[in-house]
Amino acid sequence: MTQPSTVGTGRIGRRELLALLSLTMALTALSIDLMLPAFGEIRAAFGMEPDGPEAAAMVTVFMIGLASVQLLYGPLADRFGRKPMLFAGFALYAVGAAGAALAPSFGLLLFSRFIWGVGAAGPRVIGLAIVRDTHRGDEMARAMSFIMAVFILVPVLAPSVGAAILSFTSWRAVFWFCVIYVAVMALWVLRMPETLDPADRIELRFDGVRRALRLVVSQRSAMAYTAAMTLLFTAFVSYLATSELIVDDVFDLADRFPLVFGGLAAVMGIAVLANASMVGRFGSRRIVGWVLPTYVGAAGGLVALTLAADGTPSFWVFVSSLGLILCMHALLIPNLNALAMEPMGRVAGTASALIGTAQLGGGALLGSFIDRAYDGTVTPLAVGLLVCAALALGVVRWGAADRL
Repeated sequence: MTQPSTVGTGRIGRRELLALLSLTMALTALSIDLMLPAFGEIRAAFGMEPDGPEAAAMVTVFMIGLASVQLLYGPLADRFGRKPMLFAGFALYAVGAAGAALAPSFGLLLFSRFIWGVGAAGPRVIGLAIVRDTHRGDEMARAMSFIMAVFILVPVLAPSVGAAILSFTSWRAVFWFCVIYVAVMALWVLRMPETLDPADRIELRFDGVRRALRLVVSQRSAMAYTAAMTLLFTAFVSYLATSELIVDDVFDLADRFPLVFGGLAAVMGIAVLANASMVGRFGSRRIVGWVLPTYVGAAGGLVALTLAADGTPSFWVFVSSLGLILCMHALLIPNLNALAMEPMGRVAGTASALIGTAQLGGGALLGSFIDRAYDGTVTPLAVGLLVCAALALGVVRWGAADRL
């Protein structure tokens, strides 16, 4: 059962609801992209080396927090309703962001970032549930397209907003900006009715988690696609965590970082939008079968160019190669996710949370090893991209070659 009449006839219309959900789900991207220009000031504030990789842990622990509780938010939202759990996520998000802004030590800053990630998981999970509650069929597809468009804009704009804040105040104000943002979203959500029909509320039973886990591990192709997503996300997390350091330390272009990062995010956004028409024409399996080997080749080319330049290729060689790799990353992740979910049947919701947890948590943990290998050159990132892509291709060939 659904409750579509509560949206569009009450206090909030469908367009306003979509705007609300888009900006709510953008909290995750904002939590990472807004603070990237502040890495240099944070290193200085806590006595780190200017070219030290320690600040990258702020991305890693946030991702671990984001991954660790996704399986809790879904069942709790099905039991108690969407709005109560959304407000719980907002509260934890605000506590984490405020704790990071006030942290007297880097250790407490990392702990706050973990709590921040736990809070961000709520809007991420529950926002999708609200979309399912209020839309069906083609309407849902259009709604998700609108939300994805906002996702594209946040990484493009957030670093510039962060840099603007830093131009007249300290790095702590960047975190306070997130507190203010989530408070505004909480006030806006007060206008939204509860979208879960009372008849659809369920008892808190976690048997579905066990069934979904058994189904995922018993499907060789699903395991392969999940492992491939985790490996590719490992490379992406490392890119997020070290991009500011590379642009500043390797290429001495700190003032242009928001433009560089935003431009690469825009390239990924174009690829995501193009994927919709490509899937309709070629199908997910064929796209993965074509793009993944090309990804390995592009990463191998970047490694060769990097080694030939003793770890510091020209800026334009690096950016163009990375743009191509990120473009293929944007094509692969949604298709791999769809293929992993294909055999999940009636446990699709829980299976999706399991797969998302493995992708985010595993990627964050593995990506931290690449981050710590930073040596003042592009080499660790380039080699990390190649290794992750080659392993992803290997597991897909092992688990699903006959399906591609």
